[in-house]
Amino acid sequence: MVSRVIPVDPFDLVIFGGTGDLARRKILPGLFRRFCAGQMPEGSQIIGAARSEMDDSEYREMVSDAVAEFGGGRTCEAGTLEAFLATVSYVTTDAKGDGGWVDLNGKMREDRVRAFYFSVGPSLFGDLAERLHRFGLATPESRIVVEKPFGHDLETAKALNATLAQHFDETQIYRIDHYLGKETVQNLMAVRFGNMLFEPLWNAQYVDHIQITVAETVGVGGRGAYYDHSGAMRDMVQNHLMQLLCLIAMEPPAKFDPNAVRDEKLKVIRALEPVDWHHIVRGQYGADENGQSYREDVEDPKSRTESFIAMKCHISNWRWAGTPFYLRTGKRLKARASEIAVVFKDAPHSIFGADAGRHRNVLAIRLQPNEGMTLDVTIKEPGPGGMRLLDVPLDMSFAEALGPDAEEATEAYERLIMDVIRGNQTLFMRGDEVEAAWAWTDPLIEGWQARNDVPKQYDPGSSGPEDALMLMHRDGRKWREVKA
Repeated sequence: MVSRVIPVDPFDLVIFGGTGDLARRKILPGLFRRFCAGQMPEGSQIIGAARSEMDDSEYREMVSDAVAEFGGGRTCEAGTLEAFLATVSYVTTDAKGDGGWVDLNGKMREDRVRAFYFSVGPSLFGDLAERLHRFGLATPESRIVVEKPFGHDLETAKALNATLAQHFDETQIYRIDHYLGKETVQNLMAVRFGNMLFEPLWNAQYVDHIQITVAETVGVGGRGAYYDHSGAMRDMVQNHLMQLLCLIAMEPPAKFDPNAVRDEKLKVIRALEPVDWHHIVRGQYGADENGQSYREDVEDPKSRTESFIAMKCHISNWRWAGTPFYLRTGKRLKARASEIAVVFKDAPHSIFGADAGRHRNVLAIRLQPNEGMTLDVTIKEPGPGGMRLLDVPLDMSFAEALGPDAEEATEAYERLIMDVIRGNQTLFMRGDEVEAAWAWTDPLIEGWQARNDVPKQYDPGSSGPEDALMLMHRDGRKWREVKA
């Protein structure tokens, strides 16, 4: 199987924060891989912009080091790295002042797609947007890319959207969530809407419940100050898990069009019911063998911020009425795994008797690691005597299905950046979508703050606090095992 590479139009891409961690780890290596794949056309250029004083050669050396360290070992023809670096330059730029903007404008060309990646904190978004217009860099066709967090709550999200709207139209704003760029996440739509097998069963009549799990083995690391101000709810549920929920639950759009898709996602968010407080479990990882706990990591011995959250949600519409959605995410868990499991109902009547046990079909979509899908089906256990049933998976991993092409699969940031250049907003969040997500999230956070809830402690390397298991057990269900 050979994947098609569709070149984009020549572009000028400015990376504000071009010396930062995100640029080094994801953006620049991703652009290099697209260059290797032949998707970055001749005449394109990448301009790093930041406060650091350096010239083009020094910046190219930094880019070369970033590609070597974070490029994923991608092999290209001899001389490819040098050719890529020739497209890279740098301008020392002051986001809050006037320094460097005239020089930056001098590098822009009239006959190119213009994209500006705001790889900086949200506090600088307004300053950058204003200066792009004041110094003549922005055109009516320019695009800006902004990273999460898209606000800290509904009020700040509205303020951020208003700030960007002063300078750019909504069609020019690309709110990037790298989860939506994952191959398997996009396959959710292909599986649902491209297969007659699933869509007729994708409703409350046939689906018992749906589980969405995003588990991490790492702690908060060097993000302690930020994370303790946000917690798992703001950091993961309000954006990543919300987007996965929308793709699983949304109605078929009339066409595969950016606004048609995002309209249906917005309907899901607005149909989410408020969550009862006893359907929410918050946790905080305790000390490991080295005595390092969440509170040590964030340097606050009295912190009440959650590093784990599980909840039971309902969607008030005809398709999903009565079907629970269980969301779970946390740090320092037993394995790094992201999975969506659609658990179908039992057969209405078993002809095989009680000895055959209970069996049900489960469609599990693995986002990471080992991206792929499994469908558990019930078969007869081999052997003579009696009808004994067991569940076996029909397993499809991208690595096996695509063969060598799987190793060359496009990573999330690569795909999303190319979509920006194309002007395709399908995989990017719209402003009203962001605000609707915060409108659902804020009352939940305010509720546990008003109750002065203390997160339940859980052991590092576990599946989370016991109360999260009870959340499912009370309903006669159980979480799927967290495993790599």
